[in-house]
Amino acid sequence: MRALITGIAGFAGSFLAQRLLDETGLEIHGVIHRHDWRIRSVRGQLHLHKGDLRNPSWVDELIREVQPDFLLHLAAWSDVGGSWSQPWVAYELNIHCQLNLLEAVRRFVPQCRVLVVGSNEVYGRVRPQELPVNEDTPFRPNSPYGVSKIAQDMMGYQYFCNYALPIVRARSFNNVGPGQADDFVASAFARQIAEIEAGQREAVIRVGNLAAVRDFTDVRDVVAAYWLLVQQGQAGAVYNVGRGQGHSIQTILEMLLGMSSASIRVEEDPARLRPSDVPVMICDNRRLVEATGWQPRIELDRTLQDVLETWRRDILGNRPAPTGVSG
Repeated sequence: MRALITGIAGFAGSFLAQRLLDETGLEIHGVIHRHDWRIRSVRGQLHLHKGDLRNPSWVDELIREVQPDFLLHLAAWSDVGGSWSQPWVAYELNIHCQLNLLEAVRRFVPQCRVLVVGSNEVYGRVRPQELPVNEDTPFRPNSPYGVSKIAQDMMGYQYFCNYALPIVRARSFNNVGPGQADDFVASAFARQIAEIEAGQREAVIRVGNLAAVRDFTDVRDVVAAYWLLVQQGQAGAVYNVGRGQGHSIQTILEMLLGMSSASIRVEEDPARLRPSDVPVMICDNRRLVEATGWQPRIELDRTLQDVLETWRRDILGNRPAPTGVSG
């Protein structure tokens, strides 16, 4: 059997590929667009296809050639803050690419089980009485990124309804883990700390809104949920993916600062504040747990330690910083 992972060289995609290599006997194919450094150590065990998912002819050829039994669509524009300055790029990458994939699946491998990976950003302006957020919470997106993920989510549902494709949808809350781009808050803090320790910047961390509360889950636990869902999730259904616990950005910063012996000052940076922000976002994951038995296994302090250690190694080794585009 074959699995095809789009965005295989991205943050979550690389961890998913490693998990499938470790735990399954699948023939694993992956789509890469630009770089492959995250999967360099396992390249020889993968079947890689370099191309542009915005090109429908190339996507048709890919699906006809691979004939996947499982398609896990992780390729995406994933920078929420960046979607404010480049909204059309977020729309094009997140909507156009998935449309091409689902059209190819519909024509050539309609039996293929598909995972569409969405985001908690579809919920947007959640009201206090709606916490924790379940899958029936109304959409109130407050970013271009959130709008693009609604389109992906509803497109997956439409293709299930109209063509009976076995599509499962996931709405992932905040992922965090080693190798994440510094467009994301925990990784941004960790990079600044590592650069301060290495003498590469002044001993100041510049921050945005520290009061916001988010549901952080280690990416290694998240991809475990993805693999369970594409196998066991009900076709047409949607599942929140998250730990089910909230932590403030202030807490994340304090935990990371506690892992360093450097004396560091904290300053607010207006450039890091978004045009709008949701005060609290916590996941109700009961539907996922009931369907698959999934439970998060990696505690947040271990995750943050791994993030910081990775930045320390990368800065000393002068490796290029990861980006917010998956694969």
